Amino acid sequence: MKTLKDYLICTLLCFAFFSVLACSSDKETVQETTIKSLTASTNKIAIDSKENAVDVTINSEATAWSLATSVNWIKVSQAAGTKGSVIIKVTALENAEKTARTAVITISSSESKPVKIEVTQAAGEVSSGLFPSYNTNPIAADQSGMSSTAVQLAAKMKLGWNIGNTLEATGGETAWGNPKVTKALIDLVKANGFNAIRIPCSWNQYLANAEKAQIKTDWLNRVKEVVQYCVDNDMYVILNIHWDNGWLENNVTEAKKEANNAKQKAFWEQIATHLRDFDEHLLFASANEPNVEDATQMAVLTSYHQTFIDAVRSTGGKNAYRNLIVQGPSTDIEKTNKLMTVLPTDKVANRMMAEVHYYTPYQFALMDKDADWGKMFYYWGKDYHSTTDVSRNSTWGEEADLDKFFLSMKTQFVDKGIPVILGEFGAIRRSNLTGDDLKLHLDSRAYFLKYVVQKSKANGLIPFYWDAGNLGVNTMSLFDRSTNTVYDAQALKALQDGLK
Repeated sequence: MKTLKDYLICTLLCFAFFSVLACSSDKETVQETTIKSLTASTNKIAIDSKENAVDVTINSEATAWSLATSVNWIKVSQAAGTKGSVIIKVTALENAEKTARTAVITISSSESKPVKIEVTQAAGEVSSGLFPSYNTNPIAADQSGMSSTAVQLAAKMKLGWNIGNTLEATGGETAWGNPKVTKALIDLVKANGFNAIRIPCSWNQYLANAEKAQIKTDWLNRVKEVVQYCVDNDMYVILNIHWDNGWLENNVTEAKKEANNAKQKAFWEQIATHLRDFDEHLLFASANEPNVEDATQMAVLTSYHQTFIDAVRSTGGKNAYRNLIVQGPSTDIEKTNKLMTVLPTDKVANRMMAEVHYYTPYQFALMDKDADWGKMFYYWGKDYHSTTDVSRNSTWGEEADLDKFFLSMKTQFVDKGIPVILGEFGAIRRSNLTGDDLKLHLDSRAYFLKYVVQKSKANGLIPFYWDAGNLGVNTMSLFDRSTNTVYDAQALKALQDGLK
């Protein structure tokens, strides 16, 4: 039986128990009321690869908030705020990576739940730290004046001449001793039997912005002016990226592949866009003499050529149909025959040519002093050997070898519908010889030049003579550019006779 005392104790305990519950409930209610509203106008931001900014509105009942992100490519106009509404600018820097990227912006407050905003940015067009796209105004394909296929156009080109050591000269157009190219010079070349001009050209030294590989407009205009001289004479023109301080030619390697493809793309987008209105008289050539020794390097060179083709085609207009030229490894016939088994692809059929050069044998064509491995050759051809200076007769690289080399290009390319440009050939004039030796040398040299042109014609190669413009001993110049007159009449006649 419970006493009154028991009832009183029980009542007091119950009262205490319910008081505790009530206090606990009130505390929780107080805690809940301290969570303040903190919101953002979006929780997802999508931005393209270029530098771009997006406005985000933050509404806060909290007395203070802060904003943070763990990446350095996102910048914000305001990293902290107080109660009220504010618009902040979220900027994503340009994405130069080949992949898209994401980040999270977190807005935090001690009085509120955190707010997260996911930012996604599209992949960039070029690899990290390299160059922007210069294909900024592609136009619709235009086939007017561009009807000839590579084979048809090659048939129209008879004999070509190089404006050597001029537009590719390091230090400027006149830095290597030649005057600026004039319309009168091109008229002279045309009047002496040439209907095609190859313009070796430098670009890397003419940059308005090296970090962006941006070519100076005045240089693009100068090159365009020289091209116009030729086209006005109804001459076909090959424009290339020549040695150009070797940035491409000496770096056909896996290590340089990505960087060089980026520059190749940037340069050709600018060149092709600036010269887009010329008709089929203008052809573009990817490179000059790219140094390649094996299949691995050949694969890299093919990637450079592919970038060239894609860049030119992307600009549209007449470039959508322009005939393009890709160079063999070192433009050496034997290496090309061995290594250039796969060509780059082109979405336009039958508009590609290949290019090789010919200075064989080296001891006759270019060598200007004896070496421990061999002597200079003064005389070339079966009927032009000396009986008194026999140590200077060519011992290899004469008619039979030339026939074999040129036939290999016919078999590998010409017979498959890919014309071959013999972009450079020639032999130095050893005018320091005297008497009968000089006469025999000059006659054998003339025979060599005539034979090269004859066999080019027979095998479907289009010959372009190398003329560096310098005069004197061990030179190849046909014309005196200072007076616009013929300098080497014998060599000129030999070339002309080769076409007959």
